[in-house]
Amino acid sequence: MSSSATPAIETSQADLLPRVLPAHRISNDQEALEIAQALAAEFRVGASERDRQRRLPWDEIEKFSASGLGGITVPREFGGAQVSYRTLAEVFRVLCAADPALGQIPQNHFGILGVVAQSANAAQKARIYAAVLNGERIGNAGPERGTKNILEMKARLIETPNGYRLNGKKFYSTGALFAHWVPTKALDEQGRVVLAFVRRGALGLKIVDDWSGFGQRTTASGTVLLDNVAVPAEDVLPIYASGQLPSLQGPVSQLIQAAIDAGIADAAVTDAIAFIRTRSRPWADSGVERASDDPYIIRDIGDLKIRLHAANALLAKAGTALDQIATAVVDADASARASIAVAKAKVLTTEIALHASEKLFELAGSAATLAEHNLDRHWRNARTHTLHDPVRWKLHAIGNYVLNGIAPARHSWN
Repeated sequence: MSSSATPAIETSQADLLPRVLPAHRISNDQEALEIAQALAAEFRVGASERDRQRRLPWDEIEKFSASGLGGITVPREFGGAQVSYRTLAEVFRVLCAADPALGQIPQNHFGILGVVAQSANAAQKARIYAAVLNGERIGNAGPERGTKNILEMKARLIETPNGYRLNGKKFYSTGALFAHWVPTKALDEQGRVVLAFVRRGALGLKIVDDWSGFGQRTTASGTVLLDNVAVPAEDVLPIYASGQLPSLQGPVSQLIQAAIDAGIADAAVTDAIAFIRTRSRPWADSGVERASDDPYIIRDIGDLKIRLHAANALLAKAGTALDQIATAVVDADASARASIAVAKAKVLTTEIALHASEKLFELAGSAATLAEHNLDRHWRNARTHTLHDPVRWKLHAIGNYVLNGIAPARHSWN
């Protein structure tokens, strides 16, 4: 981000908390897809300017919540639509084709709902699911900087005479600034990983809008500070008890990441075609009147569409695989198969997002690089988001599973 970008803004419990708007109750997969398409058409307008100005999408994320999309994975027994994983991926793909930064904001909302399904007790599930169906958003405070790797953490939840207290510093906290709840991973006094649900407005919670990445600029994926925050016992999930059990939590999280990249790729290809048709000039040696009649451009657009189709097809196939696996007991073998199915999709969505957003300029020509078009946002978004989990390790996981029968490590990045 340039030095002229909007300065970081700090928020605290003294600031206005996010509003809770009445939320529509979505009843099935088809309705979820129709609402996603309608919202995407609206979000597409202004997406470039939001990126250019780094204007956080408060109005848009509130419309997302009011639409009911935030509750589509809540189980039917708790009043939700419990849409298929394939539908969930398509919802993210559609929204991210319109605005991938806005579309990424709820990724942790759904990731945490997966943790709730696996680790929460009945009372916790009832309370959290009801809040989500009523339009409340869940953020995230998991990763930390300055640690050995993504899995190491220094945040601590300790028990005092006055109840539990939470201390730590988090980063890459996508969704936290917009959230009503900020679930935070920490170690308890026995060194076990727990998830503490912190209510926005809690004394000692401070969210700093210091995300300065050159892509996904309006996700506000910055810092969360926790200074002796009081956490009720009923808001603590003992995720250590189920964290290593076979599940679909990691594959579902990765499915969402792949869908975001697929959306970025779709936007890049769409904008490349539109620019070539309306603004690009043919090369002098081509002998054609329009750039869209240049045989080499035609060939490369065909190649981009095939690659995009292949990535989307594997994304849908991965979603279907998770749906099928979820109908039975998820054992170690099933969990591994789910991870591999999603890893295959993640490889292709990463490749097409990067390739399409770079190829756009080669095909559209020099005019496409002008700042007034802001087409570089596609590459910036693709390059930033695909770093979330390195695709080289997806290729390794697939090869090691096929060649040696070794299952991928079990965590949120697999």
